[in-house]
Amino acid sequence: MEGIGGSFSRTCMKGEKMKKSQFVAIIGALLFLASVSTTRAADPVKLKFASFWPATHKICGLNVQFCDEIKKRTDGRIEITHYAAGTLAPAPKVFNSVLEGIADIGLAAAALTRGRFPMAEAFDAPMGFPSAWVASHVANDSYEKFKPKEWDKVHVLNMMCVGPAIPQTLKKPVKTMDDLRGLKVRSVGRQADMVKALGATPVAMDPAEMYEALRRTVLDGVVGPAEMLQGWKLGDLIRYTTVPKGIGNAPLFYFVMNKAKWDALSPDLKKIFDEVSLEWREKYAMGAQELDIEGIAQLKAHNGELIVLSDDESRKWVQAVAPVVSAYAKELVALGYKEAEVDAYLSFIKERIGYWAAKEKEKSIPKAY
Repeated sequence: MEGIGGSFSRTCMKGEKMKKSQFVAIIGALLFLASVSTTRAADPVKLKFASFWPATHKICGLNVQFCDEIKKRTDGRIEITHYAAGTLAPAPKVFNSVLEGIADIGLAAAALTRGRFPMAEAFDAPMGFPSAWVASHVANDSYEKFKPKEWDKVHVLNMMCVGPAIPQTLKKPVKTMDDLRGLKVRSVGRQADMVKALGATPVAMDPAEMYEALRRTVLDGVVGPAEMLQGWKLGDLIRYTTVPKGIGNAPLFYFVMNKAKWDALSPDLKKIFDEVSLEWREKYAMGAQELDIEGIAQLKAHNGELIVLSDDESRKWVQAVAPVVSAYAKELVALGYKEAEVDAYLSFIKERIGYWAAKEKEKSIPKAY
């Protein structure tokens, strides 16, 4: 007959085995959870970048290079997928798409949503920007100095501008202001006020619709940068491009990121974003400048004519559009900005135009005209 001690001993051994088994199971579960956590930590941050330019456009090329550089410098911790040609969001809805998280990064023109970016609309006014390169640097300087509240809901990565908006027509050469009267030309934002002041009829239209509207002669032309001749293939159709002096506006393009996505990034990833964005500032400015040069080359390749207005004729245009800038300043005051603030803002833009125009000359940066 087995003693009580032997029975107790076997019971204790069974209990120890059970405890060991439970311990091993717990350790295994913890190791599994740790491995899952490590895998998840290693997963890249995936971002979506919305742009409205066609995939073949130079700016889209720079966008893709930006995405690739971010991936490279973060060792693959950030992957950005670029969506061209409005496939993620059409041009007027890019900013909203960033706010709503449909896109994480967006690049589009402020002019396409008039009234939403009142301070940025200074670049649509005839301020006298001589080139895309100058205007792009002025845009970034202005943002950094004034930090307009219209950008508070996003994180601004960069600003850029395309070249001055100039008349480009299908059939009628524009050699005087009178030649513009009655012409229907694609124009958006505050730029449309300038077009009206010069006597033409502005027609608001998504950039993607321009080519077909010109082909069907729904439009007589466009008022826009020379880059449209190449980037949007309008050089296939446009026969005359007119260059006035002293009235250049240069539509501003925002390059922004969803604020929550930005805030969720670690400090080291934010630092990389800032560094690459600063480097790409010059790349975008030069890219826009080169596009105007290529646009004029495209015009000439199709036997188009470049018309540069005389100083006397240009002065007439400058006088005609002067009220547009004055009206813009009054609108800012009506929106609640102090008159002194508006004057300081516009004066700063003028001063920076002079500064960067001198730098452009000093650096011998090529210009389209």
